[in-house]
Amino acid sequence: MDGRDLSGADLSGAVLRDTSLQRARLVGTRLHGADAFNARFVSSDLSDAVMTEATLREADFTRATMRNAKLAGADLRRARLFRADLSGADLTGANLDGADFSNATLGGVRWTDGQRICAAGSVGSCQ
Repeated sequence: MDGRDLSGADLSGAVLRDTSLQRARLVGTRLHGADAFNARFVSSDLSDAVMTEATLREADFTRATMRNAKLAGADLRRARLFRADLSGADLTGANLDGADFSNATLGGVRWTDGQRICAAGSVGSCQ
């Protein structure tokens, strides 16, 4: 699935465990409730994607673009978001235990409590 253009596709509830979607275009793709345990989204474009209630545990989003992505209720435990751009994303109720946000762009992100919005210029942690 590397490099595929799945923009706008409805993959709700899909089983994508261990799938490689590196450099894939998933703009506006619906992944609600999908199981993407240990999937690789390295350098993929997930802008405006809906990943609510998805299992993204141990997934690799290194250098992924996730601007305005909906991740409410997602399981991101031990996910790697190194240098990912999450500007404007919604993480309300997401489980981030052990997630790696090193050098991730977090400006405008709605944090897990659903109230806090990360300040512009937040990198690596929500300020």
